[in-house]
Parts: sequence; C-alpha cells; structure tokens
Amino acid sequence: MTQEQLILRRLMLATEKMDGAYYLYSRKKGVKENVMTLLYALDDGEAHFQQQICRDWLIPKTTVNTNVKELVRDGYATLIPQTGKREKAIALTEKGRTYAAKILEHIYTAEKNALNRTLERFSPEFVEALDYFSDCLCQELDKED
Repeated sequence: MTQEQLILRRLMLATEKMDGAYYLYSRKKGVKENVMTLLYALDDGEAHFQQQICRDWLIPKTTVNTNVKELVRDGYATLIPQTGKREKAIALTEKGRTYAAKILEHIYTAEKNALNRTLERFSPEFVEALDYFSDCLCQELDKED
C-alpha cells in the first residue's frame, strides 16, 4: 500500500469507529440509530425542515419521515406550519427535549471529554480539516453516476 492509501485507510477506520460507537450506544439505549441522530439534530433548540436534516445528516428522506412520524406520535416532536411553504418545520416538544436530554446526555459528555483529550494533543484545526475532507469526499463520490 502507498502512504496515501494507508492514510486513507486509517481515516476511514476512524470514521467507521465513530459511527459504530454511536450505533452501539443507541442500541444500548434501545433507540433506533436514526432516531437518535434525529434527536441530536433537533436538540439545538431550532426548528428544522426534513430536507435540511436529510441533506445535513445524510439520512434518507423516507427514514427521516418515518422517524418524525414516530416522534410526533409519541409526543416528542411537533410539526410547525410555515407561512407560504408546504413543508412544515419539526421541533422537539418539552417532552421531547427531556427525552433527548436523557438519551444524549452521556453522548455530549463523552464527546466533550474526547474533544478535550484530543485538543491536548492536536490543534482545533483538525475539525476544520475533517469537515473539509468530508465535503470533498461527498463531492467526489457524487461525480460518479
């Protein structure tokens, strides 16, 4: 393997490890992985559109739609009509914010601790570099039809 291939392999393994950690945590909590991601996306206190969530979090529209319906049915989310728009915004209810806090509390603590440990060793620019790499990778993969 070339040096470039070894670097890419390490990067891909690291991202798979992170994805796997979230997956295993969601299973331990008894929550579908995409529901947990949706709760994470909505836990910023803002209302979001399904299209935006699909685009930002790379979750299929049908999955987001199904998960939103479940959250609304269970009283964790509400749909907010938007003036002049057909699509409704999604926001957590008070019950949903409490539920999300319960599910995400340990994740936020773990992320914060992992970030602090990482920043002791590396520059904060690693986040910008990873974000840039992920954007470039998406663009490159979109080129092939």
